[in-house]
Amino acid sequence: MWYFAWILGVLLACSFGIINVMWLEFNGLDADE
Repeated sequence: MWYFAWILGVLLACSFGIINVMWLEFNGLDADE
C-alpha cells in the first residue's frame, strides 16, 4: 500500500502549499504599501 502513503503525502504537500499562499496573501495585503 505504498500508493496510499504517496497520495497522502502529495495531498498534504498540496494543501500546505495552498494554505501557505493564502495565508501570505491574506497577511500581506497591507504590506505591499
